[in-house]
Amino acid sequence: MASINKLLDKPGFGIAILRIVVGFIFFMHGLDKFNGGIEGTAGFLTSLGIPAPTFMAILLIATELIGGIMLMLGLFTRYVAVAEAIAMVVALVTVHLDAGFSSREGGYEYVLALIAASVALVLLGSGSLALDNLLSPRLTGRQITARA
Repeated sequence: MASINKLLDKPGFGIAILRIVVGFIFFMHGLDKFNGGIEGTAGFLTSLGIPAPTFMAILLIATELIGGIMLMLGLFTRYVAVAEAIAMVVALVTVHLDAGFSSREGGYEYVLALIAASVALVLLGSGSLALDNLLSPRLTGRQITARA
């Protein structure tokens, strides 16, 4: 029981849970778009007036699919979370804002939560159980301390 309490007292573990779940959500969104075909996503982007819709569809699918995997692994978390936040802000402005708050009506409640979670990961880093931990303290949000 003491080891569980010690684990739960670590903020890095909570950040890891957020990162893995948000990464899974983005991965599943990207997989859905990928399975629907680039043409389908490009057609939807065309209907929104997004320029270069095929290129943007590829970029969006890659951001969600590959970015989701990278978030789950905790690899370049802060950079990937910026890309995911940008994608969600574009979705908020182009699709969801006019529908109001409720996601039941196609509103922005869900994308707002994903924007907030992505920004939190940008600010907090990757937390525990992340490949970023092997690369650099700056990527994880851990403080670099000077040794005397």
